[in-house]
Amino acid sequence: MPQKRILIADDHEVVRSGLRSILQTREGWEVVAEADNGKDAITLIVEKTPDVAIIDYSLPLINGVEVTRSIKARQLDTQILIFTMHDNDALVRESFRAGARAFLLKSEAKRQLTAAVEALLAHKPYFTGIVSEKMLASYLSTNSAPMVSLSPRERMVIQLISEGYSNKGMSKVLNLSVKTIETHRASAMHKLSVKSTAGLVRYAIKNMLIEP
Repeated sequence: MPQKRILIADDHEVVRSGLRSILQTREGWEVVAEADNGKDAITLIVEKTPDVAIIDYSLPLINGVEVTRSIKARQLDTQILIFTMHDNDALVRESFRAGARAFLLKSEAKRQLTAAVEALLAHKPYFTGIVSEKMLASYLSTNSAPMVSLSPRERMVIQLISEGYSNKGMSKVLNLSVKTIETHRASAMHKLSVKSTAGLVRYAIKNMLIEP
């Protein structure tokens, strides 16, 4: 039986090491690649085509949800597990809409990681009790305010601005012209009704595009 190939993407070495030690206890499972930012995660998933990718939501450069969207847009068979410390219903909803098939809190990793990966290898979704409750509450809620509809590119630009990148730096990371970066920035500011970089950073922190 061929080895089951797994990729880990998290910007903390200690977290990657902990996940690796859990996964390597299973015979037939192999961690084939690790990444510490979203851009490298996309490159390695395309290159290594793992069966499962464990993706931290709060990755630098490109966050986990945008990594997921990018992989699904390429129609790759890799199953995505979003891994996060944030217990947030909007984040759960966004992750599954992007194409993730499993969502796991970091506090649950020791008990649930193996079961989550097993489910994904069988091409089944995986929800913990906490996530199921969050999703149900979200769908039943009738009082939630409408979400601002930012494009994936606008969200990436906001994240990179909040990480301190200049327009030129963002142009290199996203392989877009400076003029296109400026257009996305202006569009995001208009949609969010903010008039400064500080307003974009506040949005990024509130919506967990970056760690505060």
